[in-house]
Amino acid sequence: MKLSPLGDRVVLKQLEAEETTKSGIVLPGQSKEKPQQAEVIAVGPGGIVDGKEVPMQVKVGQKVIYSKYAGTEVKLDDEEFIIVKQNDVLAVIE
Repeated sequence: MKLSPLGDRVVLKQLEAEETTKSGIVLPGQSKEKPQQAEVIAVGPGGIVDGKEVPMQVKVGQKVIYSKYAGTEVKLDDEEFIIVKQNDVLAVIE
């Protein structure tokens, strides 16, 4: 199955949280904070928001940082995705 976002929405797949800190301490599952970094899986066609046309600025395959409490979590074929509006994407990681 494939997700195709509508309008100015973006489908993200969250990157895995680090299991050890920089100093080498191993974190148990509950102590790991969900990362705000994700890979772009699908991009909508853009659309009109507040009367202005919105071109899409992210592309499939890019790694991005998104707002902490943004989006809708979706589980599809045992994989978890997050669907967010493009303005919830804060930066592209290069």
